[in-house]
Amino acid sequence: MDDVARIAKVSTSTVSHVLNGTRKVSPATVRAVEAAIEALGYIPNTLARSLARSTSNTIGVAISALSNHYFSETVHAIETECARHGIMMLYVDTRDDPEQELRAVKALHHRRVDGILLAPSADPQHLALEYLRANEIPAVLVDRLVAQGFDQVGVENKKSSQELVSHLVEHGHKRIALISGSPGLTTTDERIEGYRAALDAAGLDFDPALLVSGESSSEPARRATRQLLTLAAPPTAIMAANNLMTIGTMHALRDAKVDVPEQIALVGFDDFDWADFFIPRLTVMAQPVKELGMRAVKLLLKRIEAPDGKKQTVRLAPTLRIRNSCGCL
Repeated sequence: MDDVARIAKVSTSTVSHVLNGTRKVSPATVRAVEAAIEALGYIPNTLARSLARSTSNTIGVAISALSNHYFSETVHAIETECARHGIMMLYVDTRDDPEQELRAVKALHHRRVDGILLAPSADPQHLALEYLRANEIPAVLVDRLVAQGFDQVGVENKKSSQELVSHLVEHGHKRIALISGSPGLTTTDERIEGYRAALDAAGLDFDPALLVSGESSSEPARRATRQLLTLAAPPTAIMAANNLMTIGTMHALRDAKVDVPEQIALVGFDDFDWADFFIPRLTVMAQPVKELGMRAVKLLLKRIEAPDGKKQTVRLAPTLRIRNSCGCL
């Protein structure tokens, strides 16, 4: 910084103000400092600055996004909101594996991030959550919520799943199947609750054979759909509880030459770019991904600023997007 100041003919404190934006500096001075930085090839030592200020202006994101389009959109929304606040985002994929999740959280902590956004895996031991608690790391849980102890933001799953199944009931369906997500996830449990609530509200008996696990992924959902088609009384409608399982379900129905919605109606939880271009076009419950990312970042920044503040849980309402896989239009 001394060399930059000497070449730009300004004080070292002025160079600091230009780099950190801590005081208004004239445009001419900014240009002189930037020219000196370019001439010298100077790179600020962000690690040293973070040690000096006890903050890195960086947050960590630990989410299984590489294999899940919904989470990849969520991470994109988080990065967009971070950029708006001038914050750097470090991302590690958890692969929805508890051991990898713990490694990811530890790696981000060791890199001195100011806080962490985490979509928890179905870990019965909650190792990553316990690590966050033990080390008093500011954290916000995204999408998959826990009972208490953390700030968290997710969608309202039960009522929205109930609305989706009730829409099928309105079309006259009485044999409605649910392909649910991975066991142990709160999103899975809440969507099952919504499914059963819709059946109860319609006076329909719950048939355990119509509730099968798609393990939150495409191929298991494909197998689960084949299982449903072998029943003596197969379903006339199916709800798939996330985007990957909707795709797997559609594959299985096409493999079996089952027409949608003529023979079996299909609805899904999660919208995605090509859902409106499938034949048939998919009726889905769309989650507010951009707002989810924005609210998660804002909650985390608030937690970083006020570590002892009251924990908050934010629930966002999804939107039913009616197309024609359900029999509409």
